[in-house]
Amino acid sequence: MTTRSMPKRRGAAVLAAVAVTGLVTLSACGGSTQPAAGSDAGSGSGSSNKTLVFSPLALQIPAMKQLSEGIQAYAKSKGYSVIVQDPNLDPQKQVTDLQSVVESGRAAAGWGIMVQPSAASALVKQAQSKGVPLVLNGVPSDYGLSGLVPGVSFATIDYKAEGVSAGTELGNCINEKLGGKAEVLFGESQAGTAGKADYENAVKETLAKTAPDAKIVSTITIKDRSGAQTDVGNALQGHPGINAVFAQNDEGALGTIGAFKAAGKKVPCITETGGNDEALAAAKSGDIYAVVALQFAQDMTQNVDTLLKMIEDPKATGVQLTTPQKVVKAGS
Repeated sequence: MTTRSMPKRRGAAVLAAVAVTGLVTLSACGGSTQPAAGSDAGSGSGSSNKTLVFSPLALQIPAMKQLSEGIQAYAKSKGYSVIVQDPNLDPQKQVTDLQSVVESGRAAAGWGIMVQPSAASALVKQAQSKGVPLVLNGVPSDYGLSGLVPGVSFATIDYKAEGVSAGTELGNCINEKLGGKAEVLFGESQAGTAGKADYENAVKETLAKTAPDAKIVSTITIKDRSGAQTDVGNALQGHPGINAVFAQNDEGALGTIGAFKAAGKKVPCITETGGNDEALAAAKSGDIYAVVALQFAQDMTQNVDTLLKMIEDPKATGVQLTTPQKVVKAGS
C-alpha cells in the first residue's frame, strides 16, 4: 500500500504504509492487539492512567494491523498499554467506539486515523470536556474547526513539499542525464485523491523551473501497478521519445519500469513519492532516479510522543504535525 493509490482517504492510507518502512522491527518487540470497547485494560483516570487508545481505519488492512502492533511496542517502552479498536472502515462505529472509551475514562489519550473526519466533530468536543487528548489525521478544518484548539493535535502530509521535491529531482535528472531536454510522461492521481492539486501543481511548477526545456507530452492516471504498466506502454506507442516520467507513486514507478522493459527500452529519469521496499530497491539499483520517501516510523513515534506530552497538560493548545520526508536517490 503506498501513497496515492487510495482516493479521498489518502492521508490516512499513507499512514498505513508504515508497515513497510520500519515498524516491523518495533512490532517484533512485543505487544498484542487488545479488544476495543469492552476489555478491562484501563488503569484508572487522570495522571495515573497508563492506557492509550488507537483507532486505525481497519485491522483487515495488513499494514494497519502491523502499525497497531508497532504502536503497542513503542508505547510499552514508554510505560503505556494500548487499547486497539477496529472500526472496519465504518465511520460511525469508529466515532462511537472512541466516544465510549473517552466517556468511561479508560484511556488517558487517543490516536485516531479517522475514516471520515467530518463525522468526528462531536468526539472532539467530548474529548476536550473529559480532558482526554487526541491526535487525529488531517487538519483542523477537516473537523469543522477554524484552527488549533486545546487538547487536540493533528497529523498530516505536506503535499506541496512532496511535489517540490519530486519535481525538482525529475528536473535534476533531466539536466544531469539528458542535457536539460526531455519528453515527459506525467502520471496523475485519481480524481478526489487528497492533496492532488497541491502535490501535482508543485511537481509541474518546480519541473518547469528546474528543467525549462523539458516538455510534458502525455498524461495518464495512475490507479495500480498493472494499469500503470499498460497505460505507460500505450503512451510509448504514441510518444516513442518519452525519456522521463513523473510516476506519482510506487505502483506507477514500478509499472513504468515494467512497461519500458517490455518495450525494450530503459527510462533514464523516474521520480515518485512512496517508499515501499521494492521501490527503494529500484532506486538503489538506479531504475528509479529519486523517491520522496515518507518516514512513517518517525511519524508514528512523533504522534505517540505528542500524545504523552499532551497528557501532562490536556488544556494546552494542540499542534499540527507533518510526516517527515526524505529524498532517496539512485545509488543511495
